[in-house]
Amino acid sequence: MLFGLDGVEIGLLIVFLCLFGGILSGFPVAFAIGGAGVVSFAIIAGLDSAGLLIHQAIDTGSAAYDAVVATGVRPDSISIFRYPDLPRTGVPVFPQGWEMALDRNVSFIVNRINERVLAGAAIETLLAVLMFVMMGITLERSKIANDLLTTMARVFGPLPGGLAVSVVVVGAFLAASTGIVGATVVTMGLLSLPTMLRNGYSPQLSTGVIAASGTLGQIIPPSIVIVLLGTLAGDLYSVSQENRAQEAGCTDALTYLGEPAVVSVGTLFQAALLPGILLALLYALYAFGYALVNPKKAPAVQFGAATGEPITATERFTWFAGLPVALIAGMMLLSSLGVVGSQSLRVDSFTDMGQTASLRTNVSDECKASMIALHGQSAWDTAVAEQEAIDAAGGVEQSVRLSPEEIEALIAEKSADAAPIGTGVATIMLMLALVLVLARGVKPSASPAPLLVGALGIVLGLVVDILLIAPSASSGVTWLLLAVPMAMALYGAAHGAARLAGNELIRVVFPPLVLIVAVLGSILGGITNPTPAAALGAGGAIMLAAYRKLRDQDRSPRIILFSTLAVVVAILIGINFDLRINQDGVSFESWVAFFFAYAAYLYALFGLLFACWVLYAGGVLSPVVRETAKVTSMVFTILIGSQLLNLVVISFGGEHYIQDFLKSFDNEFKVFLIVMLVLFILGFVLDFLEIIYIVIPIVGPVIYGGSFDPKWVTIMIAVNLQTSFLTPPFGFALFYLRGVAPPGVTTGHIYAGVAPFVLIQVLGLAILWFFPGIVTILPDLMG
Repeated sequence: MLFGLDGVEIGLLIVFLCLFGGILSGFPVAFAIGGAGVVSFAIIAGLDSAGLLIHQAIDTGSAAYDAVVATGVRPDSISIFRYPDLPRTGVPVFPQGWEMALDRNVSFIVNRINERVLAGAAIETLLAVLMFVMMGITLERSKIANDLLTTMARVFGPLPGGLAVSVVVVGAFLAASTGIVGATVVTMGLLSLPTMLRNGYSPQLSTGVIAASGTLGQIIPPSIVIVLLGTLAGDLYSVSQENRAQEAGCTDALTYLGEPAVVSVGTLFQAALLPGILLALLYALYAFGYALVNPKKAPAVQFGAATGEPITATERFTWFAGLPVALIAGMMLLSSLGVVGSQSLRVDSFTDMGQTASLRTNVSDECKASMIALHGQSAWDTAVAEQEAIDAAGGVEQSVRLSPEEIEALIAEKSADAAPIGTGVATIMLMLALVLVLARGVKPSASPAPLLVGALGIVLGLVVDILLIAPSASSGVTWLLLAVPMAMALYGAAHGAARLAGNELIRVVFPPLVLIVAVLGSILGGITNPTPAAALGAGGAIMLAAYRKLRDQDRSPRIILFSTLAVVVAILIGINFDLRINQDGVSFESWVAFFFAYAAYLYALFGLLFACWVLYAGGVLSPVVRETAKVTSMVFTILIGSQLLNLVVISFGGEHYIQDFLKSFDNEFKVFLIVMLVLFILGFVLDFLEIIYIVIPIVGPVIYGGSFDPKWVTIMIAVNLQTSFLTPPFGFALFYLRGVAPPGVTTGHIYAGVAPFVLIQVLGLAILWFFPGIVTILPDLMG
């Protein structure tokens, strides 16, 4: 053995040194990874041909090996780490020669690029990366951060450490709307850092809070890290659990687990929301605590008063807290009492299929023992009792078509049980009521007459819904009856919106907030998957940026506003009317609704094209598209290069060697802790993309092949990878901030500033480790 090391160990060292050298060489990382794969394979092949790389494998022909197998141990679980005393035999790291390994690598890389980059099942999800990147870059160029930082500084500045807290709030806000770390750190570094230093803030706290807050985009959805990691984690979890089920003696993972072995990017977005908010809260608490301990290094700062009418504390509480909370709580109370609820009379034309047993019981004895060990004896006994009851009833009840009379009876039953107020009407009226209440609070001295008209329209609309609109009423009749109340409510809301626009905080926060709610709400609510939501976000960002551009040029943004309204109209029509005109017996109101919806769609499309023209003429669109192409190309090129490097590691047995080492530990927590420590250390020298595409495929089959919740595992990895932006010497956030920092701020200041936030990241990981429910509660509630 060369240097007393196993041949596979030397091969892994060669790969790591080539990768590290390639990154340090100054070549683009995307090409350095692929080049490291080619160079390392050539070196390993040369050493193997010279007979210098010998792998000490277990001698499968020895009597000791046969004795271990005879005890019932599976041959594929026998490794040099679990059974170090078994006889060894020296074999080349390329048993069939490096020529055969090269031929297999070439064929495999073509197949992998086709599956994972060009035409695989994950390509649709990966398209979301392009559109999320475009969304983020467009919003960054629209100078939304400028307005947010100025406004939040006025809100939080008077507090101890208020400027640092405002940076955290803006960082979380930008994370949910852009998710681009570089753009966020650079923007906040240019705008906030000079202001914080000028007002007496220490360079360490200033640089640390800016760098850390900028990285929140890696964990708060919509996060590119979660999109990339989620597509990989879904494949790894599915394959690993299938292998686990077969090792347990079962036919498939569905039988063994009792549920499908799947995890989607949308579910991971749900899981990442609370951990992201937790990290932002920890950052803000640290900044506030630092200011309390060191008031001279993080003083309170009083900026110019915000525009708007001064209001008393009583008015502020009444209109901004008391009444909004009362309205929302009242809506929830009425829903729980059945006053507000669904009025849908849609019924299935087939009966429901009978329930199957909670677990499959027609399995082998080996699989039965494994399932009892996993689920417990009581769960198995319950499943057996359920299956016996199903068998006694003649098997699972099949779904059958209902007769017209049965369908009519079901419709009559649903009509009798329907709530007096429909959920849709109640939701719209609640939103309009909130606008009226907030508008009254913004300008309490203004005439309340228009707002009272709107409030009367809301009350009248609810009364009409209770007294005149039956659940069986068509959508056309419903909207005709609600026309006058809605007109009154919209009249008041229009006056209220004009008053709200005069409030700086609402004017700055509301537009990006609507975009965030639209994108994240559609994903977290299960309405659509991340790719269409990303397209919605990119289109919304373009229109928002065009709106800002037109306002800067003192031009009317009316087309953009009407286009946004057209989108809302199209959505409302689509929800309330049946727009399927290609079937028989289409009603007149459906045709009218279709033409209105189509007209709204065309106008919204025109508005989007107009927004693109405004940005193009203003010199914004071209750099946005160019930068989007650069970032997306880099991501996919790294994906291709990492596949090549992975295949090199697989070809000489490196992946199998690492997995055998991890499997030698019987404790799952110990294995996962080792992996997390390795990822944390690698974060000092590697970027998150290299770790995702090089390291995770190697360790993934082990950490995703156990009993841990895949959502928890993935979010723990994502939070860990977030620290790679903060850890010196190669943390990208540090480079970004160093490039825009004033001359008085040194690299030492930046390193000292991020150190506490790296520890906060570790604290956040510890909290998620001991309280995994923070990750899983939201997906469980929304699932």
